[in-house]
Amino acid sequence: QVHLVESGGGLVQAGGSLRLSCVASAAIYTDNGVGWYRQAPGKQRELVAIMPTGGKTNYADSVKGRFTISRDNAKNTVYLQMNRLKPEDTAVYYCHSETFGYWGQGTQVTVSS
Repeated sequence: QVHLVESGGGLVQAGGSLRLSCVASAAIYTDNGVGWYRQAPGKQRELVAIMPTGGKTNYADSVKGRFTISRDNAKNTVYLQMNRLKPEDTAVYYCHSETFGYWGQGTQVTVSS
């Protein structure tokens, strides 16, 4: 069993930035798909950003130009840089191994207006 642990969430004012990290307990990110999802209260979990295996990075329309997904294979870590945050970005953010199906436990992001 591989564990994914997210960190970096918190409370930030609108217009601010946060960087989320997701560390895997094994080297599962190299050449494999990975994604970030979020779930707001009362809503379904939605895709935020994805780096598919051998494919092009994609973003939800609502975060394009503001969020950037990246990874450091040597550190078994995936990042989500979030800039110009909005109150509607408030949610629990999860990382997901698209190839192996693992989920992290989530990290709360709250954006105040």
